[in-house]
Amino acid sequence: MRGQARLSPAVHRGGAAALRHVRWLGGGSGAGKSTTARHLAARYGLRTYSTDESMADHVRRCPPQRCPALHAFAAVDRDERWVHRSPEVMLETFGWFRGEAFDLLVEDLLALPADRPVLVEGFRVLPDLVAPLLSGPRQAVWLLPTPRFRRAAFTSRGGLWEIAGRTSDPPRALENLLERDRLFTDLLRGDVARLGLQSLEVDVDRGEQDLEQRVAAALGLRGTGTG
Repeated sequence: MRGQARLSPAVHRGGAAALRHVRWLGGGSGAGKSTTARHLAARYGLRTYSTDESMADHVRRCPPQRCPALHAFAAVDRDERWVHRSPEVMLETFGWFRGEAFDLLVEDLLALPADRPVLVEGFRVLPDLVAPLLSGPRQAVWLLPTPRFRRAAFTSRGGLWEIAGRTSDPPRALENLLERDRLFTDLLRGDVARLGLQSLEVDVDRGEQDLEQRVAAALGLRGTGTG
């Protein structure tokens, strides 16, 4: 996904050199990013940074003139967000997919101690915004779930159904969300390939442990506390 946000001067001053200890794990919704990050953090002694958990704070810190899509999204009801809009419009108007407040995410990382590696995970890890912050290609990898994996994941976890269930037409909202996320994953796939970055396909035929091993290999993680 082409992040439409631009990094602030403070972020540019930090640059790739200050973030050499950071590893990035992005990808489509339902790909297993959070679970994989949690297990890898325990195994390799990493500090984790969840981009999902920072969203509420970043909305507060980002005024409407800097994050117009995020504030516009917050101003409409759930039916307008998930039922009445097409998946294409949902994709285009979702502020996080546009990279809004990404500079705040990076400012958070620059403020963390650099005593151990940090693993950043979440769908907000957009290739075009992360690429300038990399010192090497093994610092980042994107998980690309197949449609059947995504549907199976949300069926078992209920994440999207919880969102859709708060609308007046849950089945339509769920289908819209699944299609929006498929479109987002396709954009990620294209952007990662264009930038020469790493990606891993995620499907139901391979288990959690296999995914963790592949991510660890892609990020060059070796031994406890390795940077």
